[in-house]
Amino acid sequence: MFVDILMEYLMQMLLILVPIFVFGLLIALCNRFFYANFGSRGKTVCYITGFIGTPVHELSHALMCLIFGHRIHEIKLFQVGAEDGTLGYVSHTYRKTNVYQSIGNFFIGIAPILVISALLYLIAWLLMPAMVAQMSGHIRGIGLSDGFGAALQNFFAAIGAFFAYAANWRWWVFLLVGMFLALHMTLSHADLKGAWSGLIVLLLLFFVVDVILGFAAPAFLHTFTAWLMTAAGYMICFFSIALIIDLIALLISFLFRLIRRR
Repeated sequence: MFVDILMEYLMQMLLILVPIFVFGLLIALCNRFFYANFGSRGKTVCYITGFIGTPVHELSHALMCLIFGHRIHEIKLFQVGAEDGTLGYVSHTYRKTNVYQSIGNFFIGIAPILVISALLYLIAWLLMPAMVAQMSGHIRGIGLSDGFGAALQNFFAAIGAFFAYAANWRWWVFLLVGMFLALHMTLSHADLKGAWSGLIVLLLLFFVVDVILGFAAPAFLHTFTAWLMTAAGYMICFFSIALIIDLIALLISFLFRLIRRR
């Protein structure tokens, strides 16, 4: 019985954490190389994109602060010329004895990845609902049980569905707006530090809940895991659109770097 509960727990954590950390890492790497390719102009480009992206980044932190009951002391949506290079920040406090607020640290820390990805998905759906429906269908078809090859096939099919709408002017509007947002999804060291403290509490809480459900209502534990699998499917849909935009931006920055060298 306990082994079954442990397997359900590990599956849940994989469904929740792996997409967040894998896509978060890939997006951070894309953004890092994007600005690096502009060389000395990288900071200027960062300020230009940050004029829109940074306020959304910081507001996503603030939104999670409100949801999880943290007290916000100060918000800086956008600033230029800070000594440490910080473009914005949200200063907040919480009661360390409050489990709900402690878990909130995790979601507050990763808020830009979650909120901006969801916002991009919403904008895409408003502009091109058919494209989003096609992409989501392929992405939800990604399952490790079908093999890595099938997962890659579905992912590339989703990318193909995205580029199939490139002849539509709405696609270019979305791409431009999306770049301003996606290029500022990267989490800072402070974001990661706060998320880590909340993650530990979240892991412990899920484990306790799974143990209780596993002994009291095993059928509901399976249902709970199925719910998380559905949520993970939508989350991957959100992240995939953001990652595709970042990859396009990265390609543009490489082209700029090549042209500059000539």
